[in-house]
Amino acid sequence: MLNKTEKTVNLAFIGLGQRGPYLVAMVLDTMPDVNVTAICDVYQDRLDSASEMIFGKRGVRPYVTTDYTELLTRSDVDCLIISSSWHTHIPICIEAMNAGKPVASEVGGAYDIEQCWELVRTHERTRVPIMLLENCCYGREEMTVLNMVKQGIFGELVHAEGGYQHDLRDEVSLGHEIRHYRLDEYMHRNGEIYPTHELGPIAKWLDINKGNRMLCLTSMASKARGLNDWIKNHRGNEFENADFHFTQGDVVTTMIKCARGETIVLTHDTTLPRPYSRGGRLQGTRGIWSEDKHGVNIEGRTISHSWAHDWEDLSVYYDEFEPELWKKYRENGVVAGHDGIDYLVFRALIESLVDDHPVPIDVYDMASWMAVTALSEQSIAMGSMPVPIPDFTCGKWVRRSSRPTWKYDL
Repeated sequence: MLNKTEKTVNLAFIGLGQRGPYLVAMVLDTMPDVNVTAICDVYQDRLDSASEMIFGKRGVRPYVTTDYTELLTRSDVDCLIISSSWHTHIPICIEAMNAGKPVASEVGGAYDIEQCWELVRTHERTRVPIMLLENCCYGREEMTVLNMVKQGIFGELVHAEGGYQHDLRDEVSLGHEIRHYRLDEYMHRNGEIYPTHELGPIAKWLDINKGNRMLCLTSMASKARGLNDWIKNHRGNEFENADFHFTQGDVVTTMIKCARGETIVLTHDTTLPRPYSRGGRLQGTRGIWSEDKHGVNIEGRTISHSWAHDWEDLSVYYDEFEPELWKKYRENGVVAGHDGIDYLVFRALIESLVDDHPVPIDVYDMASWMAVTALSEQSIAMGSMPVPIPDFTCGKWVRRSSRPTWKYDL
């Protein structure tokens, strides 16, 4: 467990492909109270590059290994950060908790419902801290909407939407060339394979696992044509996988029903031409928010000049509803990438560990959000049949409080 007598937190990073080195650099550049004492990857060149970067920024070389199990017993590691391929996230988390090491994982989807149950049961048995690093929960817009929800501005919530809508055709198609694991996912899976960027904020708005829960889902996938078309147009007919039959549908739509009656629609859309969007939308009995419009329409507040009703820019509501966390963050200067949300989710982790706060995105969130991937695969494989979503809290969701008590709470 974390040594509270120390003034710094020592992190070990597992996985140094694209996300890992960026996170290491962010931590070293913006968090003087955090050290990176160990790194792990299966590729030696990635280890060498990251080690040089850490030495250049802090003047100290980290412990370097290709075997992550070596990090589970090191006294100079307070917490493990998992930024490796998706299929490794839950197994490494389980091993870390069994070894008594606090652990935080980058996002992805689960491969099997039983591994989600094992994740929860391991945490309940060991009580070792674990957090999902879902940065989108800390977006300025998402947190402002959350504050508006808590203050009843949208009335009773009825429906929410979100998506991972991002043209990744080059990244996926060149997966073997650039050593990116996404390619194998698209070759062999078909489902909502990356749900948490959109589902995370939605779950917090709807009190999922704290007064509400997801009951069941049904998913449908379109045909898969986008990757083949991109490969042939950009690399030629002889390039790897030009005629491969990809299983991952170009557009996957998942509908979820909640215990309180709300509905959720998730969209995974990454292999056709399109601008980036998470497509957020929230509707209640007194108003609506749209991410793509960066706008709201609130009954009794928004002035409409036509029968069609007008959008009002969300910025108008920042003075009244922007959380104090974001107001102070902007005053002090927003840092790091993704509009500053990477920094905030990491600070939530670090300060939870140091101050003994429950992590704001906990094991029940992690299990239920990641389970959507495995369940969507089942639904699609059964002709879009509805499938039940397990209650990983085993009934505790009825009485778990969603009232914020700490600046990083969601």
